[in-house]
Amino acid sequence: MKSVMLSLVIVATAAAGIVGAGYRRSAPTPPAALSHYMPSGPLLYLEAKDFSALLANWNASPEKQRWVGSGNYEVFSRSRLFLRLKGACDQFAAAAGFPPDMNFLGQVAGSRTALAVYDIGNLNFLYITQLPSAKSVQTILWQGHANFESRSAGGIQFYIRRDPQSQREVAFAIAGDYLLLATREDLIAGALQLISGTQDRSVENDPWWSAAVHSAGPAGDVRMVLNLEKIVPSPYFRTYWVQQNITDLKQYSAAISDLYRSGAQYREERVLLKKVSTSPTPGANVSSDSQALGDLVRLVPEDAGLYEAHAQPDAEACLDLLESRLLAPHLGPATPSHLAPPAPIGGADVGTSADLESRIDQPVARRSEAPSGLLAMKNLLSQMPLAAALEIQSTDREKSGVFVQFHTVLVLDGTNDWNEPAVESALVEALGPALTASQLGVSWQTKSGYKQLDGLLPLAVSVRGKDLLLSDDAAALEKVLANFSRKTEPSEATYLGGFSHARERANFALLAGVVDRPYAAGGDAGTRQPQFFADNLGSLSSTLGGVTSEKIAVRSDQNTVRQTVTYQWSE
Repeated sequence: MKSVMLSLVIVATAAAGIVGAGYRRSAPTPPAALSHYMPSGPLLYLEAKDFSALLANWNASPEKQRWVGSGNYEVFSRSRLFLRLKGACDQFAAAAGFPPDMNFLGQVAGSRTALAVYDIGNLNFLYITQLPSAKSVQTILWQGHANFESRSAGGIQFYIRRDPQSQREVAFAIAGDYLLLATREDLIAGALQLISGTQDRSVENDPWWSAAVHSAGPAGDVRMVLNLEKIVPSPYFRTYWVQQNITDLKQYSAAISDLYRSGAQYREERVLLKKVSTSPTPGANVSSDSQALGDLVRLVPEDAGLYEAHAQPDAEACLDLLESRLLAPHLGPATPSHLAPPAPIGGADVGTSADLESRIDQPVARRSEAPSGLLAMKNLLSQMPLAAALEIQSTDREKSGVFVQFHTVLVLDGTNDWNEPAVESALVEALGPALTASQLGVSWQTKSGYKQLDGLLPLAVSVRGKDLLLSDDAAALEKVLANFSRKTEPSEATYLGGFSHARERANFALLAGVVDRPYAAGGDAGTRQPQFFADNLGSLSSTLGGVTSEKIAVRSDQNTVRQTVTYQWSE
């Protein structure tokens, strides 16, 4: 029996080699870069050094199990985007004759792999993966090739099948040790012509692609290149892009991102190319900016939950930050809402035909100037050019364990020494009208290294030469003051930020549950609508529970913006 089985294995291996050899005829050995075989014109290019290993890691990861069983996935599975993707998968299955499930993906996942998307709305793509021909002929693609039409491009045979109802196309080819799969005939034909050398116009000839690649370093474990000039105006991108920062992205023509994996640390290197070169801002000094950020970041305590440091911040932005984080209750106008007002319920007064004085064709007037109480603080910030600003936030639980409290420390680094009496006077003028009618609770008490209001609002302030420190928690301020003796680490960044997910995750989950509790729907978890904070955002945090921290550094010049994002995993 063993001899029979061994003979069958030998015969099968020989047959696979003979079949594979038929597809290797006249196909030259591909060079290292798969982009050389991608036809010109994609919107997005994605490449992995070993896609098969990445897929295996994902399937075996606890993150996948948590994601599939999370409330976040529950909502996503009913979203419009998910249903559109499912519809595209159904059309692919109708055209190919089999579903594009994980079993199929595992079969066609090779080592070096590239994917190029040419149309977002129709999900037209070309996929090339390095897969030995003996494995390619064992895939469901080759097993069902008799149901496909046979054609040729560049002297290499390929197969195509079309669904008459949706007009979807699925085409594939085996060229040497490369498997190609596309959703358009011209894409698979163009790739085969590039492989055979009969065509030389690839994505490498596109200006946006070459500019992005030349500005980046060595390719990472995963590389993504984007044609932002084509992607950003797309209605599909504008609809489904969850970051909602379309306006910010309009200034860039292309972007490239490389992900490097090394043990428990992932590092992402991004480069965004600006559309038009702009001259440097007059008076801007990159060296002094970097020094200012290095001076500030050294003040961040080890147990901080979140910190952000900006070089040369705008005075208005600092005033908004000061008002929203520390000067409560807020005296300014309400934040404009982007949601339609709710419909009136019951006998609400919705207007009558006799009311001819109320205008409905004019927007409600909003105050654009700072409230009178903040004018002194606004003038103070306007007169002091800021070299950098640092915001530090952390949370802790109240003694009862029910509520989560936020603590903030702001550090404003001026170009000159701050006038301490002027700062204290401006803060009292900003807070006084909302807190007291007789100056009670807005007097300053001297502490060790700082001053604090003697009322119910726990505002503390400290002036250290060019550094102005403000906080709503004396203990948090003392931690920052204790770090002034630390050595400054030079940085070339114009922005530095960090987030401790391990520290803040439990408090965030508790806060999200409290926020959602009044609106919790009845029924069990399988029938009720998952709540936005507790179930959606909370489950996303749980899914990424292995990520302990994240840091980002941004370096900018007149042509490019470079971002380094470092993810630290617990294992």
